[in-house]
This record gives sequence, C-alpha cells and structure tokens, in this order.
Amino acid sequence: MPQNVRGVVARKKGEPVSVETVVIPDPGPGEAVVKIQACGVCHTDLSYREGGINDEFPFLLGHEAAGVVESVGDGVVDLEPGDYVVLNWRAVCGVCRACKKGKPQYCFDTHNAKQPMTLEDGTALSPALGIGAFVEKTLVAAGQCTKVNPDAPAKVAGLLGCGMMAGLGAAVNTGGIGRGDSIAVIGCGGVGDAAIAGAQLAGATTIIAVDTDPRKLEWAKGFGATHTVNAKEEDAVEAIRAATDGNGADVVVEAVGHPETYRQAFYARDLAGTVVLVGVPYPDMKVPDIPLIDFFGRGGALKSSWYGDCLPSRDFPMYLDLYLQGRFPLDKFVTEEIALDGVEQAFEKMHKGEVLRSVVIF
Repeated sequence: MPQNVRGVVARKKGEPVSVETVVIPDPGPGEAVVKIQACGVCHTDLSYREGGINDEFPFLLGHEAAGVVESVGDGVVDLEPGDYVVLNWRAVCGVCRACKKGKPQYCFDTHNAKQPMTLEDGTALSPALGIGAFVEKTLVAAGQCTKVNPDAPAKVAGLLGCGMMAGLGAAVNTGGIGRGDSIAVIGCGGVGDAAIAGAQLAGATTIIAVDTDPRKLEWAKGFGATHTVNAKEEDAVEAIRAATDGNGADVVVEAVGHPETYRQAFYARDLAGTVVLVGVPYPDMKVPDIPLIDFFGRGGALKSSWYGDCLPSRDFPMYLDLYLQGRFPLDKFVTEEIALDGVEQAFEKMHKGEVLRSVVIF
C-alpha cells in the first residue's frame, strides 16, 4: 500500500520551500523504502530550489541521509528490512565500460528508483540527486543504500552521503594527497573543511585554508588547517606560495565553484601540482581567461571531482569506522539539529555562512 508522509517540497524557482504530504509507493523490482532518521541540509538542495541544477520542479529536497530499510522490492538480494544505511546518489550499474575496467566509482550509468514519488494530486516529484530525503520515508534504488555500522549516529552518518564525502574525497581520492604533502583549500564551508580533515587524516603536513570569512577560517583550524588566508586582506596566491617555500601547493582544492577562485587555484599550485575542482559552478559560468602558454608551462593535472571519486560501498563504512575510532571528526560538522519545518531557515543561515551543517532529525 502506498504511504502518505511529510516532506519538504520546492514548487517554484526561488520560492520558500513547504512541508507537504508526499505519497511513497511500495518498492518495485530493485527498489527499497527507507525510513529516514536524519538528513543534512546541503548547499546542493538550495541550488535545486534556486533553479541552479535544472528546472524539473517540483523538487523533493534532501539527500544527505541515513536511516533504516523498511521494505524492499523483488530481486533485491543484498539488502533487507532493518538494515541501517547511508543513502548515496550513485548506484553503480556493474556493466558499463568503467565498471568493467574495475573502476565502478566512475560508473557511467548510475541509476535511481524508477517509480516516482508524488504529491497527493498525483504530481510527480523530482527527488534531489535521485534521493529526496527531507521526508519521513523515501523510495530509492536498492543500490543507493550503503550498509554501515549502526553504532554511528544518523546525524553524522548521513553527512557522508554527499558534502563530507565530496570534500574529503576531493583531497584523498581525486587529489591523491599523501604524507608530507602540502594542500590549499579555497572555500571553507562544509565541503572545504571536509577536504581539510581528509588531508590531515592522510598525513599532509602543510594545510592552508583560504576564505573571506574569519569565522570559517577559525572553524578550518579545528579540522586541521595549519595556515589560514583571508582572501579579502591578502593575495591568496601569494599567501599560498609563501606558506610553501615559494613553490605553491602540491594539491589545491577549489571548493567554491567560481571562475575567479579557480584562477587562484590554478596559479597557487606547484609547477607539477594538481588542481581539484569540487565546488559546483552555475551553468552560465565560464572557464577563466588564462593564457594557453600558462597551461603549457606547467605539468601536474587539472581535475574535477564528482562525489569525491568515491565508491560508497568502500568509503562510507571505512570513514564511519574511523569516526567511531575517534580519528575523523564528523560530529564537528553538525552545527545544529532542526525539525523538518526548519529547512527554509537553515537555507538562510547557510547563505549567511552561519552554519557548517544543519541536520534535520526525524
């Protein structure tokens, strides 16, 4: 029987979200219904509301979530009711050319649930990142459910579903940061601070946090930043070079998604360094005007990081185990716990830079 639950819906571009009744169908083949316990408020949800992703309104927002499997559909063999899971937005296919090469983290045919969740009048909802988790229960593809240690509280476990994994994966997986390396992180929100925490975990010895907000720079120190740069007060590129013996950083993570900060990242890396773009740009943004000779004159790599190049089945359990061992400070990212009707206010706080993560608790 379909179920009626409460969820956060964005009906029109730029308008405040509302809590509405959402109809959840029974799981079909390869699908699962998950009872959500907690869901982080990510900037991507705000981007959906603002029309920065696409215009497939109305959206069912939320995607950084953990919960318990309630039911599964036909053909699901590795998941059962009662399993504690973190939701991911890249259920791998197992048969595309990337998967066949043994690199499922780059799967070219990831999938979501096939049935739509709807409003009471039958209007189909577009779930954010194929999940839609600002809701008491959600329908997902079974492959979007990653089983993890139930000792990890849902309010921190769910954060690995997007922003924290994107940031730490950008540093560790995409950037390949290692022992003794230097890294600069431009943009110290949740994703940037996760990159900083990941770099510290991997053994980087020079970790430079760059932002224009003194409060965010102070937060970055708590995640392992050894140097901070206020880009309003000093030239970020020169400051990064000064902190790295004039060379530039081995890895520069751009966690803003803006042409100017990407330009800074390009020039702040060492001659054979790596730039990693993990900040999400808006569709109308263009590559900065950098002379082609400057590309030619440097080695290294320019990379983009999608979901931190993670493999959820490998990475989610590992990082939660590190959290439970006291080695990865996921709990520091949780600024506040809120109710379902507090999402719009959480967006305002996010826009003002007042929080790292607001987390909806069910």
